[in-house]
Amino acid sequence: MAASVLFHFPFDPGSRTARLALGEARVEFTETVVRPWEADCPVGDLNPSGMPPVLQTAEAGRSLTLCEPAAILGWLEDRSAEAFLMPVDPAERAETRRLVSWFDRRFNDEVNAVLLHERMEKPLLRLGPPEARALRSGREALKAHLTMLECLLTTRDALAGRRLSQADMVAAGHLSVLDYFGEITWTAYPGLRTWYMKLKSRPCFRPLLTDRFPGVAASGHYADLDF
Repeated sequence: MAASVLFHFPFDPGSRTARLALGEARVEFTETVVRPWEADCPVGDLNPSGMPPVLQTAEAGRSLTLCEPAAILGWLEDRSAEAFLMPVDPAERAETRRLVSWFDRRFNDEVNAVLLHERMEKPLLRLGPPEARALRSGREALKAHLTMLECLLTTRDALAGRRLSQADMVAAGHLSVLDYFGEITWTAYPGLRTWYMKLKSRPCFRPLLTDRFPGVAASGHYADLDF
């Protein structure tokens, strides 16, 4: 099979989800970093939405172009002889899907669309400094989401139940970006902190810890496995 190529933006949560899942599956791939807001971004020719991540690969003698996290996660599940990141237990499968949807909709709309817009998109697009009111709103929404996740982890080993799932990959993709910018007070969420430390210790996470955003230093503990 020809080498797989992942087109991604390092600080896009969906791109991080794809990198984590591909790494967990031990799929070898090369990386092409893209800037989706630029007119000549190659992702525009690969994905009608113009958004990363996009994985170009081949299977059974034909080329495949997998657009965005759901397609990449689904492909990884389909190619696995056993359950990979989708639990066998029906209740845990349903919970995995619920949490993935939660992050893709509620978390993205209430947290990322505010905090990452202010902290990341504005500098990239030269839209001026962050607005204090927007930052407060995004941080309050983030606290509510983190509290929900903390409650789940008081009785679970992983977000959806007993084993690592797509929900953990998606959550880590989102939270790791916010962690880079120092937006998470981990001491307030001990269960979530333990969960995150375990994920950071997995080999699939290591490449993310080397990412750096232009002009913004990573939080002091960003690359620490035990913090």
